[in-house]
Amino acid sequence: MDVPNDLSRVKTKLAFNLTKRQLICFGGGGLVGVPAYLLARGPVGSTGAMFLMLGIMLPAFLMAMYEKDGLPFEKVVRNIIRARFLRPGPRPYRTQNIYAPFAGKEVSASEHKDQKRRTRKGR
Repeated sequence: MDVPNDLSRVKTKLAFNLTKRQLICFGGGGLVGVPAYLLARGPVGSTGAMFLMLGIMLPAFLMAMYEKDGLPFEKVVRNIIRARFLRPGPRPYRTQNIYAPFAGKEVSASEHKDQKRRTRKGR
């Protein structure tokens, strides 16, 4: 039997070779998905009810099985939402040219950098 080097990544299996988190998520998905199938089988047909059940149970399956860098699905999604939508984006470095009014022209920071590069290459 192989012994892993990093024992902090070893997870205790309870039943059917699943962790406690996986058992809870699959059980919750089953408790919601099976009655949804049975109730929707009459009005939308067997195939439509099956797709409805799959759509309802898919988030529970993702929460049970998906893990990235040791973080579960909901923490990964929370970090993505924070980084993309809730926190401010990157702020570009911009300076104000106090001599621009005297020169009669407003020069942006990117144009200023381009001018510097051209003068360095021309030397």
